[in-house]
Amino acid sequence: MKRARPYNREVALDAAVNLFWTKGYHATSLKDLEAALQMKPGSIYAAFSSKQALYLEALERYFEKSRNGFRQEIESVASPLDGLSDYLVQLARTRSQEPQGQACMLVRTLLDTTSTDAVIAEKANAYLEQIQTEFAAAFDRAREIGEIATDADSKRLARRYQASINALRIELHRGVDQAEITALAQDMVGELERLRVPPAAVEREALA
Repeated sequence: MKRARPYNREVALDAAVNLFWTKGYHATSLKDLEAALQMKPGSIYAAFSSKQALYLEALERYFEKSRNGFRQEIESVASPLDGLSDYLVQLARTRSQEPQGQACMLVRTLLDTTSTDAVIAEKANAYLEQIQTEFAAAFDRAREIGEIATDADSKRLARRYQASINALRIELHRGVDQAEITALAQDMVGELERLRVPPAAVEREALA
């Protein structure tokens, strides 16, 4: 009897992320999964138990990569505001044909499954909240070192920042001209810069 070809789980999950991210949960068929993962239906179910379970693993993988990418950007610079700005600028340089140039998989999942699969929708929403917490932590740090006002609402700023990222991703997904995308990102960076407390004001507060 012919033995099933061994599979690499990490490679299979990466393929699943790209497929689900592009087509969505409901529009992805078993035939699509077969082709993308290069696995037979029986092997897919043996490895992941169900389409829903595979989607949840793929969604978690997307979330972890997104969160880690943001953390690396923030940790690479001394200024949290600069890190937040650089993240937007880097995103704006992404092409719409690249995976990163698509609308956020978490947002697309939420829209796709809210009324059809509560388990997946709740997980996507939870991941969005966790990423927003990462953004809030960056604003907290900016406040602690005096980059932004001491009474700045980090949670509110994080929600606004997340909305900006989603808007930028949608424009990338639409294939908007690169110059317009860059200008939009610069507008968003300008919003962040307007939060910055002038150095002289920081010194006066320290002396008070």
